[in-house]
Amino acid sequence: MPSNPRPTVRRRRVGAELRRLREEAGVGMEEAADRIGGDKPKISRQENGRQGVSKLEIEALLELYGVSDERLRTALTTLAREGRRKGWWAQYGDILSSGFQERLSIESDAARILAFQPMLVPGLLQTVEYATEVIRSVDKGATEEQIASYIAVRRNRQEIFARENPPQFLCLLDEAVLHREVGGPPVMAAQLGKILEINNPPKLTIQVVPFGQGWHAGTDGAFNVFSYPDPMDLDVVNLDYLDGVLYLEEDESVERYQLAFDELRTAALTTKQSMELVSSVQRDFAKRA
Repeated sequence: MPSNPRPTVRRRRVGAELRRLREEAGVGMEEAADRIGGDKPKISRQENGRQGVSKLEIEALLELYGVSDERLRTALTTLAREGRRKGWWAQYGDILSSGFQERLSIESDAARILAFQPMLVPGLLQTVEYATEVIRSVDKGATEEQIASYIAVRRNRQEIFARENPPQFLCLLDEAVLHREVGGPPVMAAQLGKILEINNPPKLTIQVVPFGQGWHAGTDGAFNVFSYPDPMDLDVVNLDYLDGVLYLEEDESVERYQLAFDELRTAALTTKQSMELVSSVQRDFAKRA
């Protein structure tokens, strides 16, 4: 587990805006550091969102940068304060890595989520039974209590779709996901049934990239792109790997994955065709259940 957790979305927003204001004012990092009694590494960590900024530090920096807009001052101090608040996932800190907790923070604040999954149904769409089988396979040493906690995390994550303003969720599944038997026919029949039930374009859209496409832009693995409505926000790409989670925030990297998602969506079946395929596979599993 990394010694320093990744920045929260709000910290990144505050840091990005402070960097912009500093650069526009022509102030160097050393001068900014002197103003708050710190050093260049501290300013760098704050601007990258990897360290919080206190209200007094924000006020001192904004004064140095010549910022008099009270609305901007209030917005930044409010964001900084909220960035120090713990999310619902903090209660599961004993079983969740810092990287995954940051994933939940990024996910919970997103206005749009683009997801491509070539192996499994994403956690946001999993049934309890499907999720239980996945957890048992990934963490063979997990106790029943730990499994129950993991399932609670899954269910809490899925609550974002019940919010008054839920994020737009566009999910592309490789056809292999439909056929990969997790937990046996009854579990798969119920899981595919849930996909049929919750698919609701354009807010929650699920499409399938069929086997017939052969090689496609997603053959390198699963990824997610998180987007936000505020111009202060930075889009983020999330990549899961065997031993952790990787986040990409640079414009060039994010644009590359957004392009890959667009190519995958072009290669995918339409929503109607996708649901027809899901329904067909679901019926086959139901017959075997």
